[in-house]
Amino acid sequence: MALNDSFLQELKYKTDIEDIISTYVSLKKRGSTLVGLCPFHNEKTGSFTVYPETQSFYCFGCGAGGDAIGFIKRIENLDYMDAVKLLADRVGLQIPNDSYDDSLSKKRRRVLEVNREAAKFFHSYMMSPDGEDGLNYFLNRGLTKKTINKFGLGYAPNSWNLLLRHLRSKGFTIDEMRLAGLVKAGEKNHYDIFRNRVMTPIIDVRGNVIAFGGRVLDDSKPKYINTGDTLAYKKTNELFALNLAKDSGKDSLILCEGYMDVIAMHQAGFTNAVAGCGTALTNEQVKLICRYTNEVILAYDADEAGQKAVEKAINLFRQTDIKVRVPILQYGKDPDEIIKTVGAEKFGGMLDGASNEIDFELLKIGKQYNLNTTQGKIDFINSIMKILANTTPVEKDLYVSRLSEELGIDRRSINAQLEDYIRRTTRRKEKRKYSKIVNDSIRNNAKISYDNGESLRMIKAEERLLYLLIKYPDCHKLLNSFNENYLTNGLIRKVFDIVCLNIENGLDNDFMKFSNKLTSDEMGRLSGIIARGKASNDSKEEFFDCLNIINDEYEKKNRKSTSNMSDDDFRKLFENT
Repeated sequence: MALNDSFLQELKYKTDIEDIISTYVSLKKRGSTLVGLCPFHNEKTGSFTVYPETQSFYCFGCGAGGDAIGFIKRIENLDYMDAVKLLADRVGLQIPNDSYDDSLSKKRRRVLEVNREAAKFFHSYMMSPDGEDGLNYFLNRGLTKKTINKFGLGYAPNSWNLLLRHLRSKGFTIDEMRLAGLVKAGEKNHYDIFRNRVMTPIIDVRGNVIAFGGRVLDDSKPKYINTGDTLAYKKTNELFALNLAKDSGKDSLILCEGYMDVIAMHQAGFTNAVAGCGTALTNEQVKLICRYTNEVILAYDADEAGQKAVEKAINLFRQTDIKVRVPILQYGKDPDEIIKTVGAEKFGGMLDGASNEIDFELLKIGKQYNLNTTQGKIDFINSIMKILANTTPVEKDLYVSRLSEELGIDRRSINAQLEDYIRRTTRRKEKRKYSKIVNDSIRNNAKISYDNGESLRMIKAEERLLYLLIKYPDCHKLLNSFNENYLTNGLIRKVFDIVCLNIENGLDNDFMKFSNKLTSDEMGRLSGIIARGKASNDSKEEFFDCLNIINDEYEKKNRKSTSNMSDDDFRKLFENT
């Protein structure tokens, strides 16, 4: 049983997709549509398009598409029912009691509930006499009780099943605890995963406890245990403390490596600090950062591993329009240690003096050459051409002037070499770009035909038929003698059946009618069909032409398959007849 149509209709009327998407994406008016940079893949030219008329979106770059529900599902990493609930809450609607409670959605909500109860248990236990070891650990690290409470820090007791017994007393099942990653099956019974560890709850931007990070009090191994991926948590998609940093009022986000760095920085007044969740920076986390700021400061550890992580982060952010700055950290290996050693004010000075990504790259490359020799200067200039070529005209002028002065090389010589490099690489890029467009087009068209066993003429006719049927429902009357089995199995047939059923029941075919019946990929393909479609001057005549093409192509395909039969196949066919 699905959500009833009257509720979906009301949700549709009260939800403005432009209003929803503009909180995540900067949109610009282009005719009757709105365009922006896609939040689902890295791009510098906006191909993400919002259609207010149909309350839908489609990205011509990556193929993502759908309605407001589909957008919220993707951007917030939610299932269908949770996306509906978020939109309903936003417009002040109550989901009716007769609507179904999807089992997956219900399990996810129970995971969040058990996580919240576990976080309360860990914190309360630490603040009791029995949890003194955990509390002393945090106090000895320089944290105040105010900070401990702010982050909900706690301590997992040195017991096999104390958390399990507590959660069971609160009405949670073993299966729910297991789904949350809190207990594990042993040879005889289930036991607590987190034992004798200080606990850091990971909270999402909506205030849900989605996971935990647990650290030992000594040097025993493993040093850290983190919640694995669950129904409520995927570590590659989340940032620790973003729930607090997003409301800091600062113009930038400070990206650190560890939880303790972030907590120490918040206590010292740097309330815009965040960290990855026990994983190297991912594309998903970069997209998340881009939703909340235009500048990121990479305050990674000063060791070799930290600097390699900085380089990787710069490469990921380079695919976006976000500004990146890198401070030179001194007097300690990480922000937590530096703040303890020299204080918040001096650490703040390091952040204020952070260089941009170009300076960082130039400094790094400069260390590889002896700039006191002629050959060292030549090799250095050759190595940085790619970096200078990707700068703005103003940046080029400033960096060329600075390099000319520092290296004692005439700026006209550096400019001449740079212009030659740009000319050669531009020619190569244009040639590769054109070849890629041609090859991708050929490859995609060939793949579509091969995968479906259909001609491009058939595919175009089917897609146009769907568009006309959705836009001009009167075309449905022309289907009396049409055999729907002639349609390609898969998305085309699936959408065709949904559209026809809606028309027969007197319902609209707006995008919300498809959200809970199609996958995200299928919604993207359907959005593409609608986005590429053009209005018709004579919809019924065009619809009739599509039907004729589909009939013709089906019969042609049938004749071809029959002509390819072996003598034995023919004999069997006639015997069966």
